Amino acid sequence: MAKIKHNSFIDTVDEVIAGAKKEGVLHLYAEDQILNGRTLQIKGQKMFHFGTTGYLGLEQDIRLKNAAIAAIQNYGTQFPLSKTYISNPLYNELESKIESMYGIPPIITKNSTLGHLAVIPTVVRDEDGVILDHQVHWSVQNACQLLKIRGIPVEMIRHNNLNMLEDKIKYLATRCNKIWYMADGVYSMFGDFAPIPNLMELCKKYPQLHLYFDDVHGMSWRGKNGTGYVLDILKTLPDNVLLFGTLSKTFGASGATLICTDNRLREKIKNFGGPLTFSAQLEPASVAAAIASADIHLSTEITSLQCDLSEKIEYFKSLLVKTTLPMIVLNDSPVFFLGTAMPLTAYKMVQRLFNEGFYVNPAIYPAVPIKNTGIRITLSRHNQKQEIKALVEAMEFHFPKALEESGNSLNKVKKAFGIPETMPQIEDEEPKPNLIVQYETSIKKIDKQNWNNLLGKQSTFDWEGLSFLENAFSNTNSPENNWEFHYYVIKDKNEIPILATFFTYGLWKDDMLAPESISLQLEEKRKQNPLYLTSKVLGMGSLFTEGNHCYINKTHPLAEKAIVLLLEQVEIVYHKLDADILVLRDFEEDQQLNRIFHNQGFLKINMPETCIIQNSKWNSTEEFSATLSSRSRKHFFKEIVPFEQAFDIVIKDQLSDKELEQAYYLYQNVKNNNHAINTFTYPIEVFKKMESNRQWEFILLYLKNEEKEEITNPLIGILFCYKNTEHTYVPALIGMDYSCAKEFQLYRQLLFQAIKRARCLNLNKIDFGVSATFEKRKLGATIIPKVAYIQARDNFSMELMGTIQNEDKTHSKTK
Repeated sequence: MAKIKHNSFIDTVDEVIAGAKKEGVLHLYAEDQILNGRTLQIKGQKMFHFGTTGYLGLEQDIRLKNAAIAAIQNYGTQFPLSKTYISNPLYNELESKIESMYGIPPIITKNSTLGHLAVIPTVVRDEDGVILDHQVHWSVQNACQLLKIRGIPVEMIRHNNLNMLEDKIKYLATRCNKIWYMADGVYSMFGDFAPIPNLMELCKKYPQLHLYFDDVHGMSWRGKNGTGYVLDILKTLPDNVLLFGTLSKTFGASGATLICTDNRLREKIKNFGGPLTFSAQLEPASVAAAIASADIHLSTEITSLQCDLSEKIEYFKSLLVKTTLPMIVLNDSPVFFLGTAMPLTAYKMVQRLFNEGFYVNPAIYPAVPIKNTGIRITLSRHNQKQEIKALVEAMEFHFPKALEESGNSLNKVKKAFGIPETMPQIEDEEPKPNLIVQYETSIKKIDKQNWNNLLGKQSTFDWEGLSFLENAFSNTNSPENNWEFHYYVIKDKNEIPILATFFTYGLWKDDMLAPESISLQLEEKRKQNPLYLTSKVLGMGSLFTEGNHCYINKTHPLAEKAIVLLLEQVEIVYHKLDADILVLRDFEEDQQLNRIFHNQGFLKINMPETCIIQNSKWNSTEEFSATLSSRSRKHFFKEIVPFEQAFDIVIKDQLSDKELEQAYYLYQNVKNNNHAINTFTYPIEVFKKMESNRQWEFILLYLKNEEKEEITNPLIGILFCYKNTEHTYVPALIGMDYSCAKEFQLYRQLLFQAIKRARCLNLNKIDFGVSATFEKRKLGATIIPKVAYIQARDNFSMELMGTIQNEDKTHSKTK
């Protein structure tokens, strides 16, 4: 298989967080000498605190503070011993009080993240299966990674999509004993709820279904004894439900608690629940504070506290409904989300609210999809009505200004979040002053000379190459190889080109750049459903081409405005097509572009490196070898030159029907053997159109038959090559017979023959494309890193692929 450099998720997240940090909205420090819960001081400015998850304000309760202080005086700062051996003197009292709250003995864990790591691998057996809501908290998803090692199937559904959940249940029903669905009770970003009544109905319909709820954001402010949203809906905990609550956040202390009706299972978790066995226990101060909080939860005071918060939530909502602010969910949780769509709008809005004296949280990728960026606002009992009212007034005043400042609009935000329009939609905005946009859907409407001056000499997308692609991939019978073309040329008022590019719209496999192990498993599913896990993509360039698809005159004073204008124009088409993903691809690293694209709501990912040879003027094999490094020269004379004589090498610009059939078979060989870049297989009609196009030619390799002068042996290798504007040679596709490829160094020989042919045609450049960079470098290729910028309507496909097993064990178990 061809090797490529895959994108790192960590690098992508680092890029986003670093950008937000640079804007001054993340990685901040509170400077207060004394915290009161109502205000924070940041960079010398006092702000009202609308970012807490301590919704009832118990972290500032004097009873919890005094209990913690006394515990330190009596027992020290920690009790450094595993709880498996002995618990600190306060643990028994805490467990007793938590049991009184729930009516069920609890398991106390250091925090919810370690709790999930302790519980999930213990309760989910090898014969079970798991289904995740794709917005369930990261700590739950992370704990499920341990299940994959054991070959346990881990599936994922779109957020709260019960139809999809039922389909997954049916799929796992004959393969698994228990089926665990894992979800949050209250989701931490949008403040929406799990559909618990509907889930319980599914449990009746499918007795295998068990529910696992993380309800840390529903704790304390809701339910009898503050036992949370989930139990408030259920009233009593069924045997098939496991419930995680928290002793931190709204509870005001530290730790987490698992509630489970199965006594035997509870003991099993306590006996060997990973972090429960090997990690330190809660510090005495935390346990004492939790005991003090539990006393409040067990008293009538908790109802008073809940009512106080509820009154403020209702007040906040009553103010918000009178505005045009795009609040995503307005329910009775203390979590609110103001949609901004673009990160830059969120940054500007946060900065403006900071300046007005309000601290709020930016909500950015990966917590939300990049185009669903926004501001999370949380209420607590510390917030007073006057500052709640002032916050709404500040939001209403500054939001239009933040939109304007970032080139955004209310309509764009509503489109990003799927909010119905409440006013007539404004038609496409007028182009920016001093900029002229030419938008076409066929290259034939673009001036040939102008296009080639801007984007010729690269890959197969000069004017003639795009004419071929339109002919080959438009109006086809197969949806996966049927594309629409969109061309943009942006000029200044003097008709000087600033930017030119093209996009294609069609289906992409979501795993196109995923590791081969993931693609191999998805291809098994595509045998039954060929379009499984595919997306409608509006992508710069095309799946057939690679290289710099976007000409930008960076020296022009309007270059940045032209880039932003392009994004605005492309977004119009993106929404009209109802595409799932927007991709800007094959750029070299550029800080200016990074800033522009990130602020406009794009994620940067690393693309496979591309390979280019600038042909020097050599006239013999010896002269060519002199252009290589000494190490590559040894490789060349050992692994390439001696094998050249084993082949009959033929160059043709037309193929017979038999040759075309053989060539297509060899192409399919390579395509089916290589999932490093997992695209759809091109139909034979594409190759027939190549064969009839004067820009294409074919390098064919046959094994020599020494006994006969004519070629009688079968074709074993072929390159499908494009000649671009008398400048660039493009070996676009390859076909090989793997039965003899290794013995005769077939792949390397094909590369060398492409280099020889380009020199013979006096073409100065070879676009060698992506993959196998190690082999191409040995023949003198320059390796160029590339990046792309993507924008998806949600993170579902990416997160789903993260759940896919990487071991064959899973497949053998579930077949």
